[in-house]
Amino acid sequence: MTAATTTRLPHETVWDLATAGAAASSLHLVAELGVADHLGNGAVTVDQLAADCGVSASALDRVLRLLAAHGIFEHGPDGYRHTEASRLLGSDHPRSMRAFARMFGLPLIWSGLTGLDHSVRTLAPAVELVEPKGFWAYLQAHPEEARIFDQAMTAKARADIGAVVGAYDFRPFPTIADIGGGRGHLLRAVLDAAPGGRGVLFDLPGVIESLPATEERLHLHAGDFFVDPLPRADLYVLMEVIHDWADGDATAILRAIRSAAAPGAVVLIVEGVVPDDGSDIRACTLDVVMLAITGGRERTSRELGALLHAADFRLSTVVDTSGPLRIVEAIAI
Repeated sequence: MTAATTTRLPHETVWDLATAGAAASSLHLVAELGVADHLGNGAVTVDQLAADCGVSASALDRVLRLLAAHGIFEHGPDGYRHTEASRLLGSDHPRSMRAFARMFGLPLIWSGLTGLDHSVRTLAPAVELVEPKGFWAYLQAHPEEARIFDQAMTAKARADIGAVVGAYDFRPFPTIADIGGGRGHLLRAVLDAAPGGRGVLFDLPGVIESLPATEERLHLHAGDFFVDPLPRADLYVLMEVIHDWADGDATAILRAIRSAAAPGAVVLIVEGVVPDDGSDIRACTLDVVMLAITGGRERTSRELGALLHAADFRLSTVVDTSGPLRIVEAIAI
């Protein structure tokens, strides 16, 4: 393949981005319909897929053809079959991303992105045009959409956990607190890697109450980090929590941790870190999503260091992982 066939012309780059929503919307739709669940190891005709999903075969064919051009599903004379990417849309895949695709197709999130001009003009999340109390209040009032969001975050965490646990030595810490840790997938993996430690999972009462009874070496602690005291620990982990919040709230969370932590305790902020040159498309994309949806942001290591300093932590190092997330380590002073 020559350079001429791999280099996009300037007008093609603009065209690709201007029309990217069509492919995204198609992905959201097939995830919602569960198309991937109706494909096995062989090809299935579009007529059969449409009948299984209760939609128009002609229209579904056009949607799947677009996705196949992007490497999601493969289109042949005998119908559609899986690619490695489309298998991830299956509900029973161990690394399923179906819920993640469904989440980005939720009306609130989609309207937030199409209302980006509101965020750019006001710095307020565009979702407030739909729900003035914000994204988190909306989820509390819409349990089915909250369930999809929870499934999406769980799947995403599972995809990233191996890289995080493999990049940092958790063994020196007797007590490890996962703040805003959801269902505890990260903390359980951390405790497996640090068999001498014990864990504390801190999250909202509604999350904690939905979990099984306390497990050996893992204590459940319900609360709101903006209101309630946090547990004492030697190591605090915040995986993709700080980026959900604007600077004022993010600093408040870190100060709540500092109030509970002894001098010398360690805090890890685990999330995407924007490089100073802005070259990470994934981090920059998520940064705009946060702008429109939650009011949070992806930050550079310098910006995270400023938040930590304001909460009486000293940034000590930034650790790369084999995945997209990085580990920002800081010490309580």
